[in-house]
Amino acid sequence: MNGRVEHIAHGGPRNHVAAGARGLSSRREQPEHCHVPIVPRVGGDTLPRMPAPKPVAAVESSDAQPRPTRILVVRHGQSEWNAAGRWQGHADVPLDRDGMLQAAAAAEVLGAFDAIWSSHLRRATLTAQIIAELCGVGPVEIDERLCENDVGPWEGLDRAEVEAGWPGYLEQHRRPEGFESYDAAAARMGAALIEIAARHPGGEILVVSHGGIMGALRRHLGAPNERFPNLGGAWLVAHHGSGLHLGDRVALLAPKPVSDIL
Repeated sequence: MNGRVEHIAHGGPRNHVAAGARGLSSRREQPEHCHVPIVPRVGGDTLPRMPAPKPVAAVESSDAQPRPTRILVVRHGQSEWNAAGRWQGHADVPLDRDGMLQAAAAAEVLGAFDAIWSSHLRRATLTAQIIAELCGVGPVEIDERLCENDVGPWEGLDRAEVEAGWPGYLEQHRRPEGFESYDAAAARMGAALIEIAARHPGGEILVVSHGGIMGALRRHLGAPNERFPNLGGAWLVAHHGSGLHLGDRVALLAPKPVSDIL
């Protein structure tokens, strides 16, 4: 399932962020303008979104398993430090104006979702709020385990400053002491997504997160090394009882070059 590019468990702290006065809570209440059955693909043609699972006949056995939950995980819109080329990590950097416009544009190609979740960092939360407001999904729910890798002493630095302080590290894909390991980041995000899926069995969920941790989780699940542009992402499928499985990559906006700075 992976390889194609489309346009388009333990408890942790969480709370709710209101999606705005127009926020709606059920799929049948979604505004018609936001029900888009296809998303554009790189090259200009179109592909269907992940098909809905076929109806399953009702069974009386208590051993019946819930249907898989499909999760679209996307990176937040452009932040002020994305534009400046600075490592962010856990720094709570806001979206810039372009990032807000990107979130609004992404909402135009997203269909209805049963729920929307986000990292607690402002660049992700505001992206989720804008999409929720325009698509009538909400409230936005928060899980801190969806936040970006902690980049330790590289937080706030640009590429030249990192190279000056840690010569050769970027080229050699090395990370300094205090930089959260990608395995640890993938484990916490995976636990969060499994828990979210359990709360929405058989549903379709949108999650707004961060590029570094998204790549870490997909590598953990067997994907090659990947970078995600702002509002790029990928599907994951949670089969209850057997964990997360890779789905197709998506890009909600026209593709642009992607930096390796988190």
